[in-house]
Amino acid sequence: MTRIVAGESAVPTRRRAVEAALAIGLVLLIAVGAIVASNISRNTGAQAAEPAPAAELKLGYFGNVTHAPALVGVKKGFLADALGGTKLSTETFNAGPAAIEALNAGAIDAAYIGPNPAINSFAKSQGQSVRVIAGAAAGGAQLVVKPGITSAADLRGKTLATPQLGGTQDVALRAWLAKQGYKTNVDGSGDVAINPTDNAQTLKLFQDGKLDGAWLPEPWASRLVLQAGAKVLVDEKDLWDGSATGKPGEFPTTVLIVNQKFAADHPDTVRALLAGHAKSVAWLNAAPADEKAALINEALQESAGAALPADVLNRSLANITFTLDPLAGSYPKLLQDGIDAGTTKKADINGLFDLSALNQVTGGGTISAAGLGQD
Repeated sequence: MTRIVAGESAVPTRRRAVEAALAIGLVLLIAVGAIVASNISRNTGAQAAEPAPAAELKLGYFGNVTHAPALVGVKKGFLADALGGTKLSTETFNAGPAAIEALNAGAIDAAYIGPNPAINSFAKSQGQSVRVIAGAAAGGAQLVVKPGITSAADLRGKTLATPQLGGTQDVALRAWLAKQGYKTNVDGSGDVAINPTDNAQTLKLFQDGKLDGAWLPEPWASRLVLQAGAKVLVDEKDLWDGSATGKPGEFPTTVLIVNQKFAADHPDTVRALLAGHAKSVAWLNAAPADEKAALINEALQESAGAALPADVLNRSLANITFTLDPLAGSYPKLLQDGIDAGTTKKADINGLFDLSALNQVTGGGTISAAGLGQD
């Protein structure tokens, strides 16, 4: 029933009702359209933000035998092939801290490096800088000295070298000397002087009688022994009983790390890098000795400017294990050694490892992060 008020007819009232209904319908339509548009916008934004392979991956490594997975991966094209459409650019370094500086500055995206510089970077950035994504090499570091030095007691007042302050061998030497009762300082003073020195310069200084010894990675330990008459005072493998890793005599010398932001932005590129890296390690462990030595020497000629004598290269390779396992269980000790040496501050290294992509790539047994990150 329509109520009629004096002075009005029923028609305008019905018209207003229709108009009101139309207005309400229009408002609802606009609202629905806004919701749809918003959802489309969000979906489009999510699609746009989806990680994509990087246009380029900049990789750092050293011209050392302990970085043979990088040398072989570049030389044989394992890394470039795995990266596909992503361009591979490379840069060589002499020691870990310099490579870390380049990584943190964005000059490189990933690097083969010693464990202690990786720990230092992670600690200083409060876990925001790098992730260890794979192992590369274990073993291959020694303290070599003049023949007249026969025990730790003979080192007081002597001058020793390491590749770089805060590097893996530098920390190992300082930690070992501390256990022998010696005090060392990062400025080179103390009971034993430690001079961080470029490896090639270390060889020359030792030959000239200006150094008493050095804690070095391969091939430099072998070069001092075979080319300069040094003797081995400490083989670092003898200091690792395997209690933390289950692998006696093995300790991490080289690992593969990646800039954390790069990994978040380009996970497919990181997986591709790991696929090439895994192929390189597999080749090193399967290739005939002569073929392996020849290829590494070719790569050293290109990256370091000189090949190695056969005896030096063979001795070096005999001291190294190439492995995808970064031996994460050893890292609490490495951290404490750095703290004791005065090159690292106390830090929480939980989260340093992300081995999930590595385990996806290998498809084999899980390589453990030892509770310090993702397996």
